[in-house]
Amino acid sequence: MGFEPDPVDSFVAPRVSLVNAPLVRIHSECFTGETVSSVRCDCGYQLAEAMRLIQQEGRGVIVYLRQEGRGIGLLEKLKAYNLQDMGHDTVDANLLLNHPADARTYGAARAILADLGVDKLRLLTNNTDKIRQLQGHGTKLDVVCHVPMYPRWWSNDNESSSSNDTLDDSPASELSYSRHLALQKNVMAEADLYLKTKAQRMGHMLSLNPTSPLLLRPLVSKLD
Repeated sequence: MGFEPDPVDSFVAPRVSLVNAPLVRIHSECFTGETVSSVRCDCGYQLAEAMRLIQQEGRGVIVYLRQEGRGIGLLEKLKAYNLQDMGHDTVDANLLLNHPADARTYGAARAILADLGVDKLRLLTNNTDKIRQLQGHGTKLDVVCHVPMYPRWWSNDNESSSSNDTLDDSPASELSYSRHLALQKNVMAEADLYLKTKAQRMGHMLSLNPTSPLLLRPLVSKLD
């Protein structure tokens, strides 16, 4: 079972007002990536980067959902890790355990945002399915654009930089999540395989071309 990516042209759009559409990250729990700093995924990095970007703007929302392992739970996720060690990718591992490739739903996130009075947002994500679910089911929630989350370790000069050089001059370097922002390319090979699978099989908006400008600087994009 695979996911068909949408044409790239359908995501291009101009910048939108920061005032009318705050940055929002809807993040699913990842004990392995966030708490024990596993390098199998980019989940810890994505949460930390969302916190950093929202801190820079001075406003925004992080909705934290208890959907470990793309909705299958921690124990089943560890079983999937065993299958990945045998050579299966993250999608096939879930399917072999009789789970969908991605079991997450976002109805709770829509309700939380409605309760907060957020009806327009710029969504920090690479996940097209997340955007579709947020805008479906008759909701009035308007995802005016998505803001891509590309790993810092994908930048060409990251290999030669120190962990301190990968961070900007913001107070983030003094905060508890800074370890996720200082990840280096030489330790993230497993996460890169995970990201490749998400791009090729789950329709995530990630460029796998090492010369692509999308790899180096995120662009603000829009879904029809």
